[in-house]
Amino acid sequence: MSPNGSDRSPRRPMRRKLLQALTAGLVLATATGCTYKDFPRLGMPTPTTEEAPRILSLWQGSWAAALATGVLVWGLILWSAFFHRRSRTKVEVPPQTRYNMPIEALYTVVPIIIISVLFYFTARDESKLLDLSKKPDVTVNVVGYQWSWGFNYVENVPGVPGNAKTDKNLDAIPDRFKKDFPANAGGVYDAGTPASRNPQTGNPGPTLWLPEGKTVRFVLTSRDVIHSFWVVPFLMKQDVIPGHTNAFQVVPNHQGTFLGKCAELCGVDHSRMLFNVKVVSPERYEQHLKDLAKKGQTGYIPAGIAQTPHEKNRETNNL
Repeated sequence: MSPNGSDRSPRRPMRRKLLQALTAGLVLATATGCTYKDFPRLGMPTPTTEEAPRILSLWQGSWAAALATGVLVWGLILWSAFFHRRSRTKVEVPPQTRYNMPIEALYTVVPIIIISVLFYFTARDESKLLDLSKKPDVTVNVVGYQWSWGFNYVENVPGVPGNAKTDKNLDAIPDRFKKDFPANAGGVYDAGTPASRNPQTGNPGPTLWLPEGKTVRFVLTSRDVIHSFWVVPFLMKQDVIPGHTNAFQVVPNHQGTFLGKCAELCGVDHSRMLFNVKVVSPERYEQHLKDLAKKGQTGYIPAGIAQTPHEKNRETNNL
């Protein structure tokens, strides 16, 4: 009994205040209408494409949800340890509870809600990032092979004859991607080795050139094993799989030279599968294609392993 003759425990007001403070903190953390620019990047590089902020925002939102969940759990742990510690004046054993249906329902329902929300935002952003409905301005067939990268620029380059839609070296690419290829695109290529280096920065690997402000579609093929095409500041990577063609597209919006690498353990020299991405003006990009043609790097290098029958059947059913 308290000194004023009441049986009411003096700890109860403190418990209510703590719970109210935790609730207010969660509301303040989750109810503000902020954009990705208002939060730290949490280890992510500065986005350099129009699509990258969507990925960064998803990353930041996941961290915010994890932090809010962590604060709630830590608060409940501290609250239980502090307010249910052994009393100095009472030595009796506290009431033993075998189960509590409301709490058990809570810790079953809440994780389901959390996972459902994360799944919704992930699926929403993934569908946007992999959308290929817009016809690209530029198409690059990225070829992964042990232990470097090759780049087929599917472009109409002056003085270069050919047709990417019928070229034997591009047979591994499905027709659903070829339908967006430019007509009579002879094209040029660049093929790297682990010893290749960017002449301006000295960074290892071949250099992929891209035009700023243009929609670029990457068509990913492999000659041997599974690789993964990752341009670090694009915040986007996708597997390069033999017998299966993947694709995504971006709009680079920052000029500069950026690092890329293989993000899939592909063998003994996986760490040497590096490359560079140089984003330049559209005029400088066109000049680079002409420079490759002058070097004799016309046509296309083999794209990779032909599609498996299973993959062909899947595409036929989806047409």
